[in-house]
Formats: sequence, structure tokens, C-alpha cells
Amino acid sequence: MGRQADHPTHPGVDLVAGEFWAGDPHTPLAWMRENAPVYWDEKGQVWGIAAYDDVRHVSRHPDTWSSAGGIRPAYPALPMMIDMDDPEHWRRRKLVNRGFTPRRVRDQAERIHEVCDALIDKVCETGSCDFVWDLAAPLPLIMIGDALGVAPEDRDQLMTWSDDMLRGQTEGDEAAIVRATDAFVGYTSYAERVIADRRAEARDDLMSVLVHAEVDGDRLDHDSLVHESLLILIGGDETTRHVLSGGMYQLATHPDQWAALVADRGLMPGAVEEMLRWVSPIKNMARTVTADVDYGGQTMAAGDEVLLLYPSANRDAAVFDDPMAFDIRRSPNEHVAFGFGPHFCLGNSLARLELSIMFDRLADRLPDIHLGPDVATEADLHWRVANFISGYERMPVEFTPTAPVGASA
Repeated sequence: MGRQADHPTHPGVDLVAGEFWAGDPHTPLAWMRENAPVYWDEKGQVWGIAAYDDVRHVSRHPDTWSSAGGIRPAYPALPMMIDMDDPEHWRRRKLVNRGFTPRRVRDQAERIHEVCDALIDKVCETGSCDFVWDLAAPLPLIMIGDALGVAPEDRDQLMTWSDDMLRGQTEGDEAAIVRATDAFVGYTSYAERVIADRRAEARDDLMSVLVHAEVDGDRLDHDSLVHESLLILIGGDETTRHVLSGGMYQLATHPDQWAALVADRGLMPGAVEEMLRWVSPIKNMARTVTADVDYGGQTMAAGDEVLLLYPSANRDAAVFDDPMAFDIRRSPNEHVAFGFGPHFCLGNSLARLELSIMFDRLADRLPDIHLGPDVATEADLHWRVANFISGYERMPVEFTPTAPVGASA
């Protein structure tokens, strides 16, 4: 490994530890941007790319920093497009993109509205709820579950599979790996039944689109359908959940901004972008160096692993004015919460739509929503300890009880 001996270090940096991301990563990340934006993490044996411009540069050059080695450090690549480089990645992406066309996303708006109202109906008369598990987690799970052909009674199982597989990739202990393996077997068996059903008779859902998609004579084979649907499940469920909860926390702790959003929904697009920038639910993606390269004053050796640090890039003062302030009026806001370059998130439009509609319905129906009395700081919300996708595990909120509207999810 060809790193320089005089590379500056910070004792608080441990980029592959879940505890690093569940604590206060922004102080050491700010130090990295200032002192070592291309940082060798001796503990994790990875490079960290901390500055906005460098994250974008590495993302645009897969010939030097490849996705084909896997997007998690020290974890083998899986047969899904996120772990591929072009041209294989582009061929797969064109097929999966058939399920995320602008028209298909727009057609989801009425259903999202219906689900949001149904979820709010379940808690609106009580005057309190856990925002994470009553509102934030169910919305993307229901939407992805519907798209993948999951029966309503199986949604809890889907959430368990998603959670266990994600923890297996990020926690790495033997028990987590066993649970992740069992979850993958369970999901695969379930997906195979749905795929067979959609081959026999297409329905108006994403799995049918994937099963029957064809571009230039290419189609997704059986294993590709399983793995790409799994990627959609984990990517669509976990990430949106954490932006919903993280965004609500910021609005609750900035009541002037929440009041402004309640009064003027024209602020919603900017509010959604600021929630995405602030939360950055995917903490990092790995790349593998394909050949020795000098970059940022350091020498990376072929085979070294590199982490793109999205939360750090999204707090870069060289790009964002007052980056440590949450501001729904921020403009411009060219964040990289959805990644950048060839692997820019296919589901970004659907995520934005879910966020916009949920906060619109909350503003209409629970306009005085606020944190519960036992939430004094973020530490009271119990962060998930993970080095990939993480966020709050609970968020008690209160509001004036209101009548349900009779929606059904």
C-alpha cells in the first residue's frame, strides 16, 4: 500500500465503525476536509474522500475508482448493478430504469397520498406517536412492498429481511451475518414466487415491469431480477425512512421553519432538498482503486478501498454557505445525497415525491406536531449503529388530536 508516511491523522476518525457514524462524525469530518481531504484511515484500512469536489471527481472516474469490487469495504461484490461498472452497469440500469420512468413515478402520487393519510389516521386521535415506526418507516415500506408484489400481511416480514440484510453488511459479526444469510434466503424464496406469478400474468407493479422489460434485446434473467429487486427494497425502504425522521427532527427543532412550511407549501421543494442534504442517509459508498494513482497529494495503490463520504461532502463550506445550518430556503443546494455520476440513484424522484407528500399531509393534518417531552437532544432518539445507512430508531412526537379522514393503506 503506497500511502505517504507523513499523512496527517485524527484520533476520532474510524470510517468503517458504526459507532463513528452514530456519534458525532461532523467534527472529525470537518477536520478531514480542512487538513486531509484524501485521508488514510489506518483503523479501517480505507481511504476517505471528504471534500465535495473530490467526491464528485472520484464518482465520475470509474476507470480509476471502480464499483466492481463492491460498494461496501471488505465485502465482496454482489450481482447487482450498484456493484458494476459500465458497460455492464449501463445495460442493467437501462432495464431497471423502465420501472422508474417519470410517468410511473407521477402515477404513484395518489397512492402515496392515500398511504400517508392512512398512517396519520392510525395515530391522529391519540395525540402522540413514535414518528419513526408509526409514520416514517411504514410509508416507503408500503410503497416498495406494493411495487414488489408483497402482500400487506407480509410487510413486517419484508422489513425484517431488509433490516437483517443491511445489518449483515455493516455490522459484520457472526450473528449478524447468520441473520443476513437467513434473510436473503427468505427474500429470495419469496421473490421467486412473485417473479413466477408476474411471468405468467403481468400486473401494474414494478416487479411486472422488471420481469418483462426489454431494451435492445436484453432482459433481466432470474438471478438479476432477485438481486435488483433486493437493491430496490433496501435502497428505497431504509434511506427514505431516515430522511423522513431526520427531516422531521430538524423541522421540530426549527419551529420557525416548520411554521413557514405549514403556511407556504411553495417552500416544500427546497425543504425536501435541505432534508436530503442534512440527513445524507447513505453515509458512504466504497470504490476500489484499479491502478496506482496519485490524487490529493497521496498515492493510492491498486486494490486499495476508497470511501466516498457523502455527509462530509454535503457540509463542505467551499460549496454550501453556512453548511452547519439547517435552512429550508437554501439555494442553490446541489447536494450529493443521491450520489453522483453513473450510479446516481434511480429512485430519487420517488423518494422526493414520498417526502413531499408526507410533509404536506402532516402540515395539513398535524400542523402543531412537536417533539415529546423526553426528547432533550438527538442522543434521546437512539441512533442505529451502522456504517452504511443509519438514522434514528425512535422519535416520540405529540400533536393536537384530530379526526381521521378514513383513508386505507
